[in-house]
Amino acid sequence: MRLCGGLGAALAATLLLSLSAGTIPVGPDRVLAMLLAPVLPLPVAWTPTEAAAVLALRLPRALLAGLVGACLAVAGGAFQAISRNPLADPFILGVSSGAAFGVVVAVLLGVGPGGAGAVLAPLFGFAGALLAALVVYRLASVRSRLPVETLLLAGVAVSLFFASAIMLMTALVPAVELQGIVFSLMGNLAPRGPAAVAAVAACLALGSAVVLAVAQPLNVLALGEEAASALGVEVERVKRAVFVAASLVTGAAVSVSGSIAFVGLMVPHAARLLFGPDNRVLLPAALLMGATFLMAADLIARLVAAPAELPVGVITALCGAPFFAALLRRRAREGTG
Repeated sequence: MRLCGGLGAALAATLLLSLSAGTIPVGPDRVLAMLLAPVLPLPVAWTPTEAAAVLALRLPRALLAGLVGACLAVAGGAFQAISRNPLADPFILGVSSGAAFGVVVAVLLGVGPGGAGAVLAPLFGFAGALLAALVVYRLASVRSRLPVETLLLAGVAVSLFFASAIMLMTALVPAVELQGIVFSLMGNLAPRGPAAVAAVAACLALGSAVVLAVAQPLNVLALGEEAASALGVEVERVKRAVFVAASLVTGAAVSVSGSIAFVGLMVPHAARLLFGPDNRVLLPAALLMGATFLMAADLIARLVAAPAELPVGVITALCGAPFFAALLRRRAREGTG
């Protein structure tokens, strides 16, 4: 309960700051009054311009950032648990590239961002992500283990393959369709319609429920597949459940934000450092921390070059690339020590 309370408070504070800060500053008291107005009117006044900035622009974007961050963090934690590899992450494994490929295929087939497209785009992203995850697993698996070196090489190979396929499709499509493809891959959090946000939320709820349902078997799997099987864990069933669930949430995230790097790598590590390796605690913590982290990263992306804004993927990459390098360095020292 203290875990949920502390992380929930951090998420709420980040949301309030995200709604308050911007080119049109709005006081936190007025933001709270706007949010509570339908159920608890407060004696605080605000202008129509402030209401438009907070409710029409910042709130949908902040909610989308929270959902995407939660999706990527849960997927990263799940991939790290099932592979018993701390470097596993949707971006590094090429799963995000597979999801992006699926989204591009959806755009070429005429799937738009609204209406039925809000549901179909995440499904195409899910299919591409699942395909990439399965290919990486098959390429990297050595006697049911996933060594760091082969996992990274397999992820790079799959990522390059899907990136090349995307480049080929963008080179062949008419210019009128190119804009839709570029927009879908930019790695930003431009506001989407409520249907798209609802679709991502549904995918997150379903994928998280599946991953949390197998959290205890994932703890046992940390002992090794043979030991886990001897203790009654249905190893292959757990693997399938995790790969499908993690691919679903990755596909949903990429379908609305493009590829945003390193969230699924950094956040589970931070959660493990703070709360320990028990997946029953780590995965819910990663979900809340991922939402908070990407919401904060998006706020920085909006403010650092205001009134212009940076793609949020730039902020996460600036944080994640040194973090990834430090992890590799530590693994190298452990391997030679």
